[in-house]
Amino acid sequence: MEIAEVFVSCKKEAHYSRELTLQQPALVRVISGEVRIAAADRSFRFFAGDTILFPRDQLGRMSKLPLNGVPCVAVSILFNQDRLKRYYNDIKPSIPLRREPVVYQDHPLLQSLFNSLQPYFDLADALPADIAAFKVEEAIRVLRTIDPATDGLLAHFEAPGKLDLVHFMERNYMFNLPLEKFGYLTGRSLTTFKKDFKNAFKITPGRWLTQKRLELAHYQILEQKRKPSEVYLDTGFEDLSHFSFAFKKHFGYNPTNRG
Repeated sequence: MEIAEVFVSCKKEAHYSRELTLQQPALVRVISGEVRIAAADRSFRFFAGDTILFPRDQLGRMSKLPLNGVPCVAVSILFNQDRLKRYYNDIKPSIPLRREPVVYQDHPLLQSLFNSLQPYFDLADALPADIAAFKVEEAIRVLRTIDPATDGLLAHFEAPGKLDLVHFMERNYMFNLPLEKFGYLTGRSLTTFKKDFKNAFKITPGRWLTQKRLELAHYQILEQKRKPSEVYLDTGFEDLSHFSFAFKKHFGYNPTNRG
């Protein structure tokens, strides 16, 4: 199934989009409510009127939350890599790579771009493919006009390079990703990732991840007085029942007992 390139989302309840590892850059315009992004060492909060360009292959967790009783509504434009490569084929920008989200000051061109999308969203949640293709290219032109350094994010097509495995995993173990994705983000095949991991940590990735996540959950429940229902997603577990089972098996008591 082809992923829509331009779409609107509306969340009436507190909602986790779970781990955010985009395969392509994404431009997000917050219409109402709040969008939170939690990365390994920092967090971001965005509100109505904010426009953010997210790079691909950056690890984080996105939350879409209502604010003052108003649902979170956001418009997203995804920049397909093949489309970007065609666009930049003859441009060849020599701009330094940008790996951090770019937050744009509001601009008449941004207002015009997103205002022009509203009539389509009154009819459906996603634009038809031919119209979306036109709007994606318009978005590229608008961003490059507002900030030429945008090329450093949009025109980056290389796969992640080989990273320090220990440093990366110690910072990002709480994100619930398959091992293949951890391998990709550290510049390794799955086989090489498992081999390098065992050499570095003297334990399998699965066992190490479970232990680290449980230790983090234990700290947040006992020291920060958070509820298990607030903790399990933030510490990398799929569901509350699986988290509770693993917690009791590891520590000998239910997480609701707080020790």
